[in-house]
Amino acid sequence: MKKIFAFSVLNIALVPMAFAATPWWQHADICRRDPTTCYSRMGAGYDSELWDTTDKCWGMKYICPDALVSGGDEPVPMGRDAIRRGDNILDDFDTDELNGDCFGVRKTTSNGAMASVDGQYVRVWCNDVPLDASVEPMPNGVIVSDPDAQPTCADLADYGYAAVQNGDCYGKYYDFAKYHLVCGNDLEPDLIVITNGADYTLASGNMPADRNAADALFDKMESVSQVQHAKYFKNN
Repeated sequence: MKKIFAFSVLNIALVPMAFAATPWWQHADICRRDPTTCYSRMGAGYDSELWDTTDKCWGMKYICPDALVSGGDEPVPMGRDAIRRGDNILDDFDTDELNGDCFGVRKTTSNGAMASVDGQYVRVWCNDVPLDASVEPMPNGVIVSDPDAQPTCADLADYGYAAVQNGDCYGKYYDFAKYHLVCGNDLEPDLIVITNGADYTLASGNMPADRNAADALFDKMESVSQVQHAKYFKNN
């Protein structure tokens, strides 16, 4: 009986010695952090310490509050699957584009001269264009983010501006002393008249009473010009 007991004690003594030869952090039953990452590189706009429970990986994108339906004051971390589905993300924004310390840049076209607002592209106005509405800054200028508050041709013409492209934004200035902007139903002027120094604001004594009278006067002037041209510029 004593021999059997001695053997059992010896076995108990040997087991811990063999087990201790392997560092504790390499034991098979020690929990380890999953090294899988959601993105190959994570810098600005990412949080590498957040676990994406859906995709089973580390790393979440911070989405800018302007790009979110819910808005807010701070960027919101979101998993890849939620971003792919577009959960709480406005269609007007591209969440693949970094915007400072978060992702979400308003979609643009025409080299940044047009921007997406409520699914439609509106003009990006140059910074010096006077606008009677709240604006949102863009890399090339500003936009009127309220579709119902977009300027009209007459609104711009009052300040001498026309809704024509001016590089990578819209809004070109025409000096009142040299040009007269004629607005119709469209945002762009129907006519841009070179006044050659004439003051179109001063009414002349024989000014046409209405549009029909003006058309008749221009027809008469055209007819006289054709007669004079035929008289003095004969074909050889």
